[in-house]
Amino acid sequence: MSKVKSISISNFTTDSGVFHESIQLQYQHFGQALDQAPVVLINHSLTGDANVTGPQGWWNEIVGANRTIDTQNFAILAFNIPGNGVNNDTLENYEDFHTGDIAELFYAGLQNLGVQKLFALIGGSIGGGIAWEMAALFPTLTENLIPVAADWKASDWILANTYLQKRLLENSSEPLKDARIHAMLTYRTPASFTERFGRTVNHEKNLFNVESWLLHHGDKLNSRFLLQAYKTVNHLLASIDITRKGVSFEDIIKKIASNIHLIAVDSDLFFTPEEDKKTYEIVKKIKENIYYHEIRSIHGHDAFLIENDRVSQILKDIFKPQSNFFKSNENQS
Repeated sequence: MSKVKSISISNFTTDSGVFHESIQLQYQHFGQALDQAPVVLINHSLTGDANVTGPQGWWNEIVGANRTIDTQNFAILAFNIPGNGVNNDTLENYEDFHTGDIAELFYAGLQNLGVQKLFALIGGSIGGGIAWEMAALFPTLTENLIPVAADWKASDWILANTYLQKRLLENSSEPLKDARIHAMLTYRTPASFTERFGRTVNHEKNLFNVESWLLHHGDKLNSRFLLQAYKTVNHLLASIDITRKGVSFEDIIKKIASNIHLIAVDSDLFFTPEEDKKTYEIVKKIKENIYYHEIRSIHGHDAFLIENDRVSQILKDIFKPQSNFFKSNENQS
């Protein structure tokens, strides 16, 4: 089982100009040695962490021995988003940071570990947004860029929802619980709720089962997550924007060497598939190696965590054993 390790990133200045003498970047490493196999970086989602595989891994049906992202063939890294609360790690002045800063920190972490090139950079939700940020800042870093249920910017819809989340986190008497209940309504769909609950009643609690389920998720997050951490990642989610410096999306794309695999969920009410389709239409006029994939599911945004067979079907051709990976890298250097 992989243990959480830590890297100290020294003399880091945020894009807003705030200097930090040292920032601790936590990570986990699974599978092969970093210098012996193609390296895959997996970025976690809002309330996730770097524990991507193993008994408690949030993507353990996708990542692991004989899984689609096979730990027998790949070296797998995952960083904790700084301030996400793991091991009580928080950012006091989290509004000094945006997702571009997190991308810079993740890149610094890779450099510290001696990783110059990734085979794949993949992330779900905010993790996919950070993957976009990394590709925009370091356009030759990865052979494959794979944002899942994600986008390169926070849309107006994302901004609206994170604004409501912020108000709940600041004003509710049970901030984590209420914010989580609201969030679950954006992560799932009406059809998903109807299929699961069908207006059934929990007579013991005198609640509809959908209400009991929402309270359970609120209580569960409240018991394991820090309020400061939720405020941090919610702020970061709203900050996603690879064009924040005034460079057009098209000009950024021209520099990204990676194959780009957009993976959307057809029923996603949060990072909607329409945004990915717009991105695909823009990018395919600029570069040929962009691909649009769609997870078909009634479960909405969370389908990338639920529909493991469908996700695996999309990823299997990308994550074939890469016997020529290092040889091709040597030819490029």
